[in-house]
Amino acid sequence: MVLYLVYRPPLDWKTKGLLALGLGVLPIMTALIGNMEGLNATEQQAFCGSCHTMDLHIADANDPDSMGLAAIHSRTKMFGNRSCYVCHKDYGMYGYALTKLGGMGHVYYYLTDYAWEDAHETLSRVHIARPFRNDNCMQCHSTTGRIWNGVPDHEGLLDDLRADQTSCASVGCHGYAHPFSKPPEDETAPVEARLGPDTMSPEGT
Repeated sequence: MVLYLVYRPPLDWKTKGLLALGLGVLPIMTALIGNMEGLNATEQQAFCGSCHTMDLHIADANDPDSMGLAAIHSRTKMFGNRSCYVCHKDYGMYGYALTKLGGMGHVYYYLTDYAWEDAHETLSRVHIARPFRNDNCMQCHSTTGRIWNGVPDHEGLLDDLRADQTSCASVGCHGYAHPFSKPPEDETAPVEARLGPDTMSPEGT
């Protein structure tokens, strides 16, 4: 474009081709590749932890001694550095787009509110946007396998689990995904659903 504006060559097929390449093809390709790389980056744990309000959650997910669901799944190769995205993304035909739109909502709340507070201050206010759906669990745990159904509690709650009436990530089942974020006085939670008193402190997470 600069070449055309400065030297004003004749607008023949060669000039038109160069202008089309510089003003159309290359920018579109750059935008597509940039968007693909950008969207891929948003699936990484490092991106989720780039907001300081998530520091404690990321620390818990990467804690080798934590027995919370987030930590257990983060230790597997299938989840790894994408554990936040894999567990929290929406499923269905429009799941990918809805997940990204929901993420923009998180950015909005962070910039307008949480960014000015310490991570420990926001801990009592940061919560999941809506109840965690069992569909997210059933992407891997299909609820149809012989071993899975061999567990009496699974078999007895099968209809409720598939209908989201009972949450897999509840106190009476597999416990909270991030146990540290729940009040330590919740003595109804089983031991495996809570961290010990030493790890309830910020230094231990």
